[in-house]
Amino acid sequence: MSLPLLSLLVFLPLVGALLLWLLPVRAVRHAVALVMLLTLLLSTAVLLAYDPAGARFQLVERSLWIASLNVHYLLAVDGISVLFLPATALLFLGSLVAGWNSVPDAPRLHFSLLLLFQTVTLGIFCTLDTVLFFFFWELSLVPLYFLLGRWGVTAGCRQAAARYFLIMLAGGIPLLIAFVMLASSQPVPTFDLITLLEVRLPRSTQLAVFLLCLLGFAVKVPLVPLHTWLPRFALAAPGSLTALLVGLKLGAFGLIRFAIPLAPDVAQNLHWLLAGLGTVTLLYGAVGVLGQTNLRVGLAYASICHVGLAVLGLAALSAQGVQGAVSLLLSFSVATGGGFILLEFLRQRTGSTDINALGGAAKTMPLLASGFLICGLAGVGMPGTSSFPGEFLLILAALQSHTGAGMAALFGLSIAAGAFLALYRQAFFGPVRRREVAEAQDLRPREWLVLVALIVMIVGIGIYPGPWIDIVRPASEAWAAGVRR
Repeated sequence: MSLPLLSLLVFLPLVGALLLWLLPVRAVRHAVALVMLLTLLLSTAVLLAYDPAGARFQLVERSLWIASLNVHYLLAVDGISVLFLPATALLFLGSLVAGWNSVPDAPRLHFSLLLLFQTVTLGIFCTLDTVLFFFFWELSLVPLYFLLGRWGVTAGCRQAAARYFLIMLAGGIPLLIAFVMLASSQPVPTFDLITLLEVRLPRSTQLAVFLLCLLGFAVKVPLVPLHTWLPRFALAAPGSLTALLVGLKLGAFGLIRFAIPLAPDVAQNLHWLLAGLGTVTLLYGAVGVLGQTNLRVGLAYASICHVGLAVLGLAALSAQGVQGAVSLLLSFSVATGGGFILLEFLRQRTGSTDINALGGAAKTMPLLASGFLICGLAGVGMPGTSSFPGEFLLILAALQSHTGAGMAALFGLSIAAGAFLALYRQAFFGPVRRREVAEAQDLRPREWLVLVALIVMIVGIGIYPGPWIDIVRPASEAWAAGVRR
């Protein structure tokens, strides 16, 4: 196409972030909302322009970036990544609504960082050059560090921000080494993912690349035992920020995009490692929910549990497993991301999301309580909700390839579901014990819009997932064929 849709989409939020500094403070929030709405429209245009029956990678934009290193500015989408673009735009818009009145100081800086984070997130989903990917990947740490460190909601937010930054920075080192090894393994060094996917690397190189990528992405997934930063992040950050981090599983996307297809022979040999890590993460996350008294931390552990299921399904190395993983990751944007947004509404009203400080919240905030229940049921894979199609495909893939792990996954998912319902009952039912809960106001009109959008997407995708699966299917079949060729 003559119009560079992907470049417009990726860099529109960045342009908006720069323009904010030219506007009066009173107009900043409305300008950000306009930029995010335009981003949503552009992401929808990309989705409409994508043809699932066409070439695997479409809307390709290529330009030489660093000639001496043969690094290209290369953007493209396929069926695995294209749905993440509108999901990202919607989640950022919901996060903006959740934090609309919770930025008491430096609103220009706050919203500029938020738009910068949106740009790098969209770039991660669109880029097909490993150097450009790494650039976006590492740049995502900067806005998150400052957003958490300055606008966190607990006294330990700065320590949590520093911990997150250092852990993620360390996780980027193995990724950089892997990408350099990939480039240097070619007669003419290249960082072009499309070219690298067509070459069968020596087994020793594949082993190093696979393990390095697995380590680098596992930190962000997060897989046990590299998960310790997430509960602290969820407790220290406002729910609107945690929604972006948990709702957009960039680490799991990296496993699908890079780790497995670039080292297919080793992935087939080490499928047990992926299955084992996924199963341990799933069970650990499920048990972790049982021990929590804070809804935000409990929801963080539930997300760890379900991303473990996605990794377990990927270990099948099948098209069905990839379809299920992508579907579940997309549902995270709606269900888990939406849950954290609603918890931010709750925190703003009551000052806490701890079940011991709530109790009876459903009496004064029935709409908020109903919305969080719907998001929670979607998160645990209730039939008729957005997570069910993905979880069903993943469980089928796991049972066919790793029967024991698949049975353990069913057990773990049952524990997670029961633990969520127990947390919900204690937080939203029973007698009202605190004045803040008794005097709390239910959802406001703009928050109503977020709730309605969440319910429509959760129920709509759950009841009729066919169109979304059809977009993912051709790319997932090409992915599986490349791994098993």
